[in-house]
Amino acid sequence: MTANVSLESRECCYDVVVVGAGHAGCEAALASARLGCKTLLLTLNLDMVAFMACNPSLGGPGKGHLVREIDALGGEMPRVADQNLLQVRLLNTGKGPAVQALRAQIDKWGYQRSMRIALEKEQNLIIREDMAEEVRVEDGTVSEVFGRSGAIYKTKTAVICSGVYLGSEIFLGDRHYPASPGSITPSYNLVKSLQKLGLAFDRFKTGTPPRVYRRSVDFSGLIPVHGDAQAPGFSISGHGAPESQVPCWMTYTNKATHDLIRDNFSLAPIYSGLIKGSGPRYCPSIEDKIVRFADRDRHPVFIEPEGGDIDELYLQGISTGLPPDVQEAFLRTIEGLENVQVMRPAYAIEYDYAPPVQLKLSLETKTTAGLFFAGQINGTTGYEEAAAQGLVAGVNAAHRIMDRKPLVLKRNEAYIGVMIDDLVTRGAAEPYRIFTSRAEYRLLLRQDNADLRLTEKSRSIGLIDDERYRLSLAKKIYIESELERLEQTRHNPGSSIETFLSEYVSSAPKHPVSALELIRRPEITYSSYLKWEGTEAPPLPQGTLNELESQIKYAGYIAKQQHMVEKTARMHDRPIPADFDYRKAINISREARQKLEQVRPATIGQACRMEGVNPADISVLMLYLERPDSMRAAGREENGADDNDRANK
Repeated sequence: MTANVSLESRECCYDVVVVGAGHAGCEAALASARLGCKTLLLTLNLDMVAFMACNPSLGGPGKGHLVREIDALGGEMPRVADQNLLQVRLLNTGKGPAVQALRAQIDKWGYQRSMRIALEKEQNLIIREDMAEEVRVEDGTVSEVFGRSGAIYKTKTAVICSGVYLGSEIFLGDRHYPASPGSITPSYNLVKSLQKLGLAFDRFKTGTPPRVYRRSVDFSGLIPVHGDAQAPGFSISGHGAPESQVPCWMTYTNKATHDLIRDNFSLAPIYSGLIKGSGPRYCPSIEDKIVRFADRDRHPVFIEPEGGDIDELYLQGISTGLPPDVQEAFLRTIEGLENVQVMRPAYAIEYDYAPPVQLKLSLETKTTAGLFFAGQINGTTGYEEAAAQGLVAGVNAAHRIMDRKPLVLKRNEAYIGVMIDDLVTRGAAEPYRIFTSRAEYRLLLRQDNADLRLTEKSRSIGLIDDERYRLSLAKKIYIESELERLEQTRHNPGSSIETFLSEYVSSAPKHPVSALELIRRPEITYSSYLKWEGTEAPPLPQGTLNELESQIKYAGYIAKQQHMVEKTARMHDRPIPADFDYRKAINISREARQKLEQVRPATIGQACRMEGVNPADISVLMLYLERPDSMRAAGREENGADDNDRANK
């Protein structure tokens, strides 16, 4: 007997549907589910959730700051990373605190497993294997997502986190075929569906290096790169560096390597004309390095483990699209790799992305209400950039359901704010990567103060759990109370303080000084002062003492930058009405009007950062905002000119 099943049973209703379970999709789905929304996460393959398709590492300048901010906002990436650390280092310790950052090697298979467990445990979240083929809209708002399986997922919002899986094509020399990382079938119909909604797409290119057998590498002449036993982890609730860290190694290409690659340039798809899309400037292929840096006779190659108990090694620094036989030949010219055996050949990949000027600062598309984009679909590179966008998009999809104000982080609040503002305001002519140099207020955006900057905001949203909030509060209270104590602690000339200072070749004070003044001296550290004083700091969240010392030593510079923020905020935070008619603002240059109309900046500050909008245009725009009557007059003049033109014709 056949049961009668209605078509309605094939339809499931959700508050948020997240398409793609990469790093952006995982954070988006967890954020919306944790805010109480019924959430569905669609993935092409359940076995590839949170897949690290490229290098098995997280962090570095800018990127490490993003991971710390994700932690402060209640995201999952930092905690999962800390659970699967193979090695961790604190970079740029010889420089100022603004550019110091963590970089960690991650067990990529452990990372996937831990993230999937976190997703499966989330009560309001369902994970399902299916390919999203169409986003359907009703009255200008997302209404449902249609899957290749035939399933219809009714929803109020959708977050597209498709990574490099849209229309992707893999290149190996002169061979190319439709494929995505992990040999997954790419998606084509979803792009067509989104184009019908008025969204434009373009092509980008990226690539990966070969993966090789550990047993085929001769490490005897290679340079080991060890972890830092004192380095903290990414999460405030983590435990820092593991007791036993796995080393990485470094070797170099050479003249023979470069000559062999040059001899095969005709087979490289970026030079043969097969690949049309722009590639990442800051992560070029080895072919591109040899052309762009022709004066260099060698390039570094970092050999990194993909996992703690597997034989696969990642060769950072030599991504390529050359054929497998050429890859193996040039690898064997490199010291330590003379007998190397390749497990996975390198490849180049070209894929579709949506220029991000089509988004609001909330990461919602301007064309369709309830439709959000996050990750590489917005033209970014890197797991960290993707996860940060996913978190924001997931929060804002949930906020739309809850009728709350969108989460929009300012440039002086977070690197996440810098990144999203860059993307939405300036677009992405090439794959976007975050750097500390992109942040004009980077001294305020140190990695160690991410929780101090953002935890209260995430607490008010409802993303931070009690334990992480307790840790952040303990850190904040200790720093504030210790700064006050050190300010009130005075030392007179001739006291025992002179003996302490002489140990560090620091001059004796000629008048009473506070402990703060002493620690501001370059040769004196907070830890050395505590030791001399006989005081022992209580157990504290990791990073607390580093952040305290930064606040002491850079107090003057921090105050100046904060003053600059307050000074510029008065003008830059001024809102521009969403319905402002730039076509009537005829005293603004034609180029600026066209770009302002396309981007529709939310504030004067955002307009100031747009390419093609000069200070004179901003001055006129400010005048129009202050005197709307001048706008109406300009509109009459323009209409009159149009009428005269038509009459003359």
